[in-house]
Amino acid sequence: MQPMTVKEIAAAVSGIWWNPREDAPMVGAVCTDSRRITPGCLFLPWVGEKFDGHNFIDAALDAGAAGCLCARLPMNLRPDKFYIKVDDTRLALRALASHYRDKFQIPMIQITGSVGKTTTKEMIAAVLEAKYHVLKTPENFNNDIGTPLTLLGLGPEHEAAVIETGMNHFGEIRYLGEMVRPDIAVISNIGDAHIEYLGSREGILQAKCEILENLKPDGLLILNGDDALLDTVAAPFATVRCGQSEHCAVRIEDMADHGVEGITCTVVTAQDRYPLSIPAPGEHMAYPAAMAVAVGERLGLSREEIIRGVASYEPAGSRMRVVRLSEGRVILDDCYNANPQSVTAALEVLAKTECDRQVAVLGDMGELGDLTEQAHYNMGALAAMLGIDSVVAIGEKAAMIAEGTAQSGGSVLHFSTKEEAMPQLLELLGPNTAMLVKASHAMHFGQLVERLAQEYQV
Repeated sequence: MQPMTVKEIAAAVSGIWWNPREDAPMVGAVCTDSRRITPGCLFLPWVGEKFDGHNFIDAALDAGAAGCLCARLPMNLRPDKFYIKVDDTRLALRALASHYRDKFQIPMIQITGSVGKTTTKEMIAAVLEAKYHVLKTPENFNNDIGTPLTLLGLGPEHEAAVIETGMNHFGEIRYLGEMVRPDIAVISNIGDAHIEYLGSREGILQAKCEILENLKPDGLLILNGDDALLDTVAAPFATVRCGQSEHCAVRIEDMADHGVEGITCTVVTAQDRYPLSIPAPGEHMAYPAAMAVAVGERLGLSREEIIRGVASYEPAGSRMRVVRLSEGRVILDDCYNANPQSVTAALEVLAKTECDRQVAVLGDMGELGDLTEQAHYNMGALAAMLGIDSVVAIGEKAAMIAEGTAQSGGSVLHFSTKEEAMPQLLELLGPNTAMLVKASHAMHFGQLVERLAQEYQV
């Protein structure tokens, strides 16, 4: 963050500087966690359902914050610190990020979608980094805290920004888009994630399309052209559809699956043909690559830069991360999150691995509402139909995964907890075995991956 005066910050958030003084320091960072204060930062207390950051203002100031932005002033104001009073700290953070974003006239790419937002963000950033210095959303910090803090990380060195925005309720993509104000908007797909809150896939489509409300008039909209619901979108913007369908302007052809080594394909546009080598497993990876081609062409990258950028892609966190262990053991670490679409893709990758045995470790999927039981049952049935040798279902909801597997003729074990399952997982991960580990983030299946990797490390 480029330094800002306290006066500028107060004006940006429509706040009142409670104890103004001429020698107030410049501020070069914003912190919302009193445990992670950087010297001289602005502390912004966040208010959640079960906590109130205002209770930690003094601790943040003691830790080195230069001052705070707050909706409730402390009883005693320190003369060596500044205090800016606002009505709502959440809205103030958005206002500050929006003001700061205006300082940068660089291409802004905003991404949303039900599945693959982070993968698409990482792929687009990888391509653009072949030519530009890029700011991208760290990990999956894509909510009403992460997005403004990401934008506040912009610096004079950045030549483009790739911002991932997530949601589970109506209005959230609009809220985030008001800060980002993208030049390019990308919707990866429409799935069942968060359907519990949005009612239907049509509701999810409506919520995702809020991204259009802040797309610049001369902006570009990039859509998954093989998604039936996204095919209904008719927007007053230049629109590019990416996929394998004939109507796609960015067309995926010549797909070849190389198992855990990744895939190759050719992406064809009106401008050129791009032979791509994508170093991540799963044919679904062709879609973020095609979208990255569309973004790269829009921003003036050469053919060589686009091809090189796609080849440099690396997965973020536990998103189909290939962990190679002793004696040919392979873990497909895809446990960051899960919904029916992503589990389907992951099971298809597992089924194509060239190992003697394939094991799927599947846990609860969240926020599926009335679809919960059927969706879990279907995932178990799919695992059996794909010929997966063993399924281990973990969690209360995953009982239906076990039922679906068993009724479809598959081999399955069900456990209530990770701890109960671990001895069996250690036994099932034998030599030359591929094991997929996948569940919603709340299940914390990363702990399973760590324990297995520790046991069988090379």
